[in-house]
Amino acid sequence: MTVVNISVRPLVEYVFRSGSIDSGFHTAAAMHEGTKIHQRVQRMYQEGDYKEVYLKTEILFGEIIYHIEGRCDGLIQTEEGWIIDEIKSTSAGLEMLDGGHAVHWAQAEVYAYMAAQELKLEHIGVQLTYVDAGTGAEQRFNRTRSMTELEGFVNDVIGRYAPYAALRIENVRLRDESIHALPFPFASYREGQRKLAGAVYGAIKDKQKLFAKAPTGIGKTMSTLFPSVKAIGEGLLSQIFYLTAKTITRTAAEQALALMEKKGLRLQSITITAKEKICFQEETVCNREACPYADGYYDRINGAVLDILSHETLMNRQVVEEYARKHKVCPFEFSLDLAYAADAVICDYNYIFDPRVSLKRLPEEQKKRTALLVDEAHNLVDRGREMFSAAIYKADFLQLKREYKSLNPAVAGAADAVNKYFIELRKTCGDARQQVTKEAPEELVELLEAFAGEAERELAAGGTDRQLLLDMYFAAQNFTRTAKLYDDRYITYAEVLRNDVTIRMFCLDPSYLLSQADKGFRSAVFFSATLSPLSYYRDMLGAEAEDYSISVPSPFRREQLDVRIHPVSTRYRDRERTGEEVADLLHQLISGKHGNYMFFFPSYQYLQNVYEIFEGKYPEVRTIVQGAGMAEEERERFLDAFQADNHETLAGFAVLGGIFSEGIDLQGDRLIGVAVVGVGLPQLGLERNLIRDYFNGEGKSGYDYAYVFPGINKVLQAGGRLIRSEEDEGVLYLIDDRFNHPHYRSLLPEEWKG
Repeated sequence: MTVVNISVRPLVEYVFRSGSIDSGFHTAAAMHEGTKIHQRVQRMYQEGDYKEVYLKTEILFGEIIYHIEGRCDGLIQTEEGWIIDEIKSTSAGLEMLDGGHAVHWAQAEVYAYMAAQELKLEHIGVQLTYVDAGTGAEQRFNRTRSMTELEGFVNDVIGRYAPYAALRIENVRLRDESIHALPFPFASYREGQRKLAGAVYGAIKDKQKLFAKAPTGIGKTMSTLFPSVKAIGEGLLSQIFYLTAKTITRTAAEQALALMEKKGLRLQSITITAKEKICFQEETVCNREACPYADGYYDRINGAVLDILSHETLMNRQVVEEYARKHKVCPFEFSLDLAYAADAVICDYNYIFDPRVSLKRLPEEQKKRTALLVDEAHNLVDRGREMFSAAIYKADFLQLKREYKSLNPAVAGAADAVNKYFIELRKTCGDARQQVTKEAPEELVELLEAFAGEAERELAAGGTDRQLLLDMYFAAQNFTRTAKLYDDRYITYAEVLRNDVTIRMFCLDPSYLLSQADKGFRSAVFFSATLSPLSYYRDMLGAEAEDYSISVPSPFRREQLDVRIHPVSTRYRDRERTGEEVADLLHQLISGKHGNYMFFFPSYQYLQNVYEIFEGKYPEVRTIVQGAGMAEEERERFLDAFQADNHETLAGFAVLGGIFSEGIDLQGDRLIGVAVVGVGLPQLGLERNLIRDYFNGEGKSGYDYAYVFPGINKVLQAGGRLIRSEEDEGVLYLIDDRFNHPHYRSLLPEEWKG
């Protein structure tokens, strides 16, 4: 007999969800839970009442046993008997409730069934308590249900959920059978590949994190995915999240799963594409008036999910779009719904680590059987800082005040209060036009909470042309949410920028919050070719002392890579003086052999300056230059220029840390030479100096943490574009006198040191 474990909320949401989606603003017609409101209502309970009551039951339906569990908000004892209390908060106004929402009644009645069963009751009261998030006003709806009625209701819910459950069970059976018979998809392991794969499997088996420095060319994607898939077959995992920072590494994961599928694997994967990229509309406005794919989304989504899970395994962007058009559902929301059912999810870091967009419906039990594979994990340090930081700008609230003065005086007043705060802040910044403090801006947080309440009421009322208000609502929510995370790892700074003022709560050290985000998962594997120095990345990514580490040596022969250091100063103060010398060195590099070369610079401005000198002195050389903010088609044209068997010479000018210095794979003679100009140090600035000062205060080398380590990582990534396989050969120029300094030299890979 098969057992399905499911919590009450996802069960009833699957069966009873209906209506539209509104730009992620799901509280416009529905309710959102507020922890403070729940606690306030529960404090009013009397002696003998219970809160947060764990309930469970088992129901046999067909050939499946459904194990249902959850926690009801309240179990209240009255003279008439026991009552289940389900608490919901709303900003749409109590007058919009119309007797309560079907999904909330369903949730309460499933709890009522479990409570009545446990207490052996023939009847039980069911109550919905709604609280206005703005005013605190309450409204209650009550009904009484017999055990016979509840039993019939719950069986009806299970019956409507059963086709989905049966499909998932069958897909899991086929998946596990295929995994047991799955061979390693290549004829043999590359050198170092088996070592990494074994370490990944060991970390999953032992429920540990793994920090893996593994060189380019050993097949890191397959080395992490294959053992994780095998762990699913062994019953250690039920799901894999493959997390990336860039589209190109998502493609590598898709290709690895497709290769395993050719060897017999039958595993369902979903790739989540960013909303702005996958949206079918010209303008991404997610409300029923503007988008037919949002209007009635929940009425059609279950059919779409059943259809795609019945027929597809590798659900990439193209497949998702095909079924989304067929069923007329939003492709982005569709992919999020599929993420809860798929065996493997390929997506951006955000969906696990970013508190604004993380997949919050992942049950704790599912997380315990899920592994995170974090590709190019060196990127997660600065991405983490960005996820956990928040900023607010004065100009937006001044504009809202003017727009809503006659439309909604309450919104205008709340926006004006925020604007006045900024006026005072500008005065305190004075001539320095800057202010730094260790404390969170509590007064501003309170003003933004009040603004968010008024904005939510206005947004819930509907209407068009509300994009700025919606954007500022989310910005205010993000700021207040970030304030709840604020501790001594944060700092707050304000800046006066021309006529605007901004204030930012800046996360200096994201390690703790990153570790909290991956807490609860069975295992997390952080891997990169440039996770160096490993001690720094363990520190910044939240490693515990017991977490595993591995460094896999390069599988390539030293003679494949010719590294030459040229001690020319590329410091900002010397760039004009040494520009011609750098240009001559680049020409020297390409003069040895016809083919494709790439030159990497620490900034667009420096790139442009040297490019102008180079073009003036060597006009016969064919060049191509990375531009700022290149569209996807322009990026593809840039890379397509690097063709194999090029009997002329092509010199590509690109930026360190940019789109062409990481993740691209130009094998063979598509790239035969690379020059890295400078040591990649981030530009001097307020945030980097704040990071430096913070880590100095922590007894660490603040300059290394803020500048040197992030800079050298860009160098390693750019140089890593050159040797991608056992057959590749090339020349690498490192142009900067600091590469000869013992500290910088110690940070270079052994195979670069000659």
